[in-house]
Amino acid sequence: MNTTPIVLVPGFWIGAWAWDEVAAALRAAGHDVTALTLPGLESVDANRSAITFADHVDAICDAVTAAGRPVVLAVHSGAGAPGYAVTDRIPEQIAAMVYVDTGPARGALDPNFDAVEKPMPSLEKLAAEENLNGLSKEQLETFRRRAVSEPGAALRGSAELTNDARLDVPSTVICTGYTSAQYKDAVKEGQTWLGGLNELRNVTYVDLPTSHWPMWSRPKELAVIIGEVAERASERGEVTSRRANQP
Repeated sequence: MNTTPIVLVPGFWIGAWAWDEVAAALRAAGHDVTALTLPGLESVDANRSAITFADHVDAICDAVTAAGRPVVLAVHSGAGAPGYAVTDRIPEQIAAMVYVDTGPARGALDPNFDAVEKPMPSLEKLAAEENLNGLSKEQLETFRRRAVSEPGAALRGSAELTNDARLDVPSTVICTGYTSAQYKDAVKEGQTWLGGLNELRNVTYVDLPTSHWPMWSRPKELAVIIGEVAERASERGEVTSRRANQP
């Protein structure tokens, strides 16, 4: 299958491993998939003191560029902020964006955070803050065991968005922990982490009711949605190519 390559970026505290089931399902369907671990999230022993928001943006840009052609960039949770910055820097290399229970953030996710790193909270506190519907005890224990603290500067940082070409990147928001109606209400309220949804020109909302970590609670369904985005992106690319080659 000659579909658009897919790059998967996880959110806070997790690495490429978090996408294993989704990536396997996508590859089984014939897709070219790369899952990324952001700088500082490689292991608990990694030095996070000098990792910045720009480092996360650079890492995603490098993964996108390495594909050699425009990609579908799927970002989860906290990766929505650097992911949107990537569309500002290299919009021509993004065939489509997928925001997995997140959005195109305008501004820092936590500008007042002043520590070197932010550890994952206890499972009890996490349950009070996030939707854990559909996650098994085993999955949550794996999450706790493999979690890596988030670099503090990555939470404080942000990018200056200046390239209006990002506004035309087709974007899909997969709403899992909250419904699409709740997302739209949050956009109207001016939530920073969803700020780009006020300006993007081509946004599709998809409801997939489950946890904030759908790559574990509903991986097959999530893979289908991302795969369909890649197939549509390929179809658009083929149409554009044919038009360009017409005399």
